[in-house]
Amino acid sequence: MQRIGVLTSGGDCPGLNAVIRGVVRAATNRHWEVLGFHDGFEGLLPPANYEVLDVKRCAGIMQLGGTILGTTNRGHFVAKVGEGSVARIPDEIIDRAKVTVQQLGIGALIAIGGDGSLSTALQMQEAGIPMIGVPKTIDNDLEATATSFGFDSAVAFVSEALDRLHTTASSHKRVMVIEVMGRHAGWIALYGGLAGGADVILIPEIPFDYEKIAEAVRKREADGVLSTLVVVAEGAHPHDRGELYRKAGSGEYKLGGIGEQVAAEIAARTGKETRCCVLGHLQRGGNPTTLDRILGTRFGVHAVDLIAEGRFGEMVSYQNYQVLGVPISHAVHKLKRVPSDGQMVATARAMAVSFGD
Repeated sequence: MQRIGVLTSGGDCPGLNAVIRGVVRAATNRHWEVLGFHDGFEGLLPPANYEVLDVKRCAGIMQLGGTILGTTNRGHFVAKVGEGSVARIPDEIIDRAKVTVQQLGIGALIAIGGDGSLSTALQMQEAGIPMIGVPKTIDNDLEATATSFGFDSAVAFVSEALDRLHTTASSHKRVMVIEVMGRHAGWIALYGGLAGGADVILIPEIPFDYEKIAEAVRKREADGVLSTLVVVAEGAHPHDRGELYRKAGSGEYKLGGIGEQVAAEIAARTGKETRCCVLGHLQRGGNPTTLDRILGTRFGVHAVDLIAEGRFGEMVSYQNYQVLGVPISHAVHKLKRVPSDGQMVATARAMAVSFGD
C-alpha cells in the first residue's frame, strides 16, 4: 500500500481534524502517502479536488474545530434522506469516483462521517472501491459504537450554556428553556442536562405531557425554588403529536421550534416568565475536548491499521474502552436511542429531574 485517501462528509463537529491528523501520522509512519479530498465525496468527482497531506500540513490542527478538508451533506452522494430511508447513489456517479481512485492509484479510501456518509461508503465498497469508515456524530446515535468524537464536546457546550443560564434564571426567577440537537436520540439533552443541573429534560424517547412539565415547575415554586431550567432535544414531542418541523429556505422541512413551543406552554400554564434559547450549530463549533482529541486520534490510527490488515468494508468502533473494527453493513441504519428505563434516565429521576411523563 503506497497511497490512501481520506475525506470528511456530512455535518462538521469537533474532532474531525484529530482523525485526519491520526490518519496522516500513522500512514506516514508506514511510509504511505495520504491524499485528502475536499468537500466530502464531491472531491472524488473529476477533476478531483484534493491535496497531499503530510505531517507538516497537519501540524497544529488537532485542537481546531471543523475540518481542514471541508465537508458537505448535499450534492451527488447523498445516500440518507431520512430515518429508515436510503437513496441509492447512481451508478454513473460511483463510476466517476472509481475512475479518480484508480487514476490516482489509491489503494483504500477512509470516509469520516455519520450514518448517511457511511451508507454512501457502503455502496462504494460494494462497487469495488476499498473503503474504511470512521463514525462521526455529535448525537451519539450510531448503534455500532459506544461513543463517537464530537459528542463530548457538544455535551460540554450544553453544560456550559446551562451554567450561564442558571444565574440569569435565578436572578429573574424565570423558567429558561434551552433547545439542543438530537433528532431521534436524546443523548446530548440527557448528558448535557445532567451535567448542567437541568430540572426538566425532554427527549425523543420519552413523549411528554405539558401539564406534567407545569406540575414540576409549580412543585419547585412550592419548595421555594423560583427558577427552573428545561433542556429539550429538537426531536422531543408531546405524547399526542409528532415532531415539530419548520420550513427551511431551501424548501426542505427540518426539525425545530419545540423549544419555543415548550416555553409558551409553560408560561401559559404557570404564569411564570419563560425564555427560550436555541443552541443550534453552536454545538458543532469550537475546539474539541480532550476526550474528543484522543478518541479522534485513536480512530484515525486504527483506520490505517484496518487498511494494513486488508479489512476493507469495515468501520472503526469504540467498545469497552477498545477501538475495534466492525462491518459497515452492521453499523448503518441502526440508531442507538436512549433506553427509557436505562440507568442514565434512572439516575436523572433519582435527582428529581422531570421528563414530563
